[in-house]
Amino acid sequence: MRDITIFSGSAHQELAWEISTYLGLQLSPTHIQHFSNDCLYVQMNENCRESDVYLIQPLVTPVQENLMELLFMLDAARGASAARLTAVIPYYAYARSDKKDAPRISIAGRLVADLLQTAGANRVITVALHAPQVHGFFSVPTDHLNALNVLAQHFRSYNLTNGIVVSPDLGNAKSATYFSRLLNMPVAAGSKKRISDDKVIIDSIVGDVSGKDIIIIDDEIANGGTIVEILQHVRKRGVGRIFVACTHGLFTGKAIERLKSQPDIEEIVTTNTVPIPEEKRLSNMTVLSLAPLIAETIRRNHNGESVSSLFDTI
Repeated sequence: MRDITIFSGSAHQELAWEISTYLGLQLSPTHIQHFSNDCLYVQMNENCRESDVYLIQPLVTPVQENLMELLFMLDAARGASAARLTAVIPYYAYARSDKKDAPRISIAGRLVADLLQTAGANRVITVALHAPQVHGFFSVPTDHLNALNVLAQHFRSYNLTNGIVVSPDLGNAKSATYFSRLLNMPVAAGSKKRISDDKVIIDSIVGDVSGKDIIIIDDEIANGGTIVEILQHVRKRGVGRIFVACTHGLFTGKAIERLKSQPDIEEIVTTNTVPIPEEKRLSNMTVLSLAPLIAETIRRNHNGESVSSLFDTI
């Protein structure tokens, strides 16, 4: 087998280090800087000739800067004669741009997928794309992972026999249903309409949540508007304990202030697909690591083993 070489951009080096450690490998050094004219410079400071190269870089703020770093790393590794290049993108920010819902706009999710292939990516590993159809934007083999097993394993340690899983919107209901089956719980869903980037309206909730402990689950929490809106509805129905769970804890804008002002949230559970600085880690927040899941996916890819079977065993 060829060697595995792992590089990281500057977006989330802590996660890259965890993945490398799980695999028993050293994280290879990357030199990134800007010239005086603000042009980006990327150099891979490790031999990767004929190696199976994995480049770890979530597309987090600053998204455009981190995207360019990833494209430059792919191009540099390809020029260094890497045998195979895999872009590991735990958070694919442009997954939200998946359709033409206004005149004269770009379907950026598809465009960025094309750019990754053009830069040299032979494969992509990503986690919880915002919409299933975004998977089809990639014309190279793509492992679309989810964190639902990891989140479910966390909640199995709780006594939630009277619990119910609540999806804030019908678009996420399929994932919420799968999550509810992992926990042997019923599921409910909100009917959501987005007004703007930070304003949503939930008209109603489909399902009986009265008197039950609830787990509100979404693929990501950005500004927290959706969570606050769904909380207003479930409170009116006299629910018990309230848990909030998501895969991507972005916590942008006023999200932390909004969540902090909800004293009845018993726990906020997210994963480390994006870096969460200490100032955003509330006392009732738990951050679960996806490093073992991503590292095992890398190992199975390298050895030519099944990745789909991973979700039956983790």
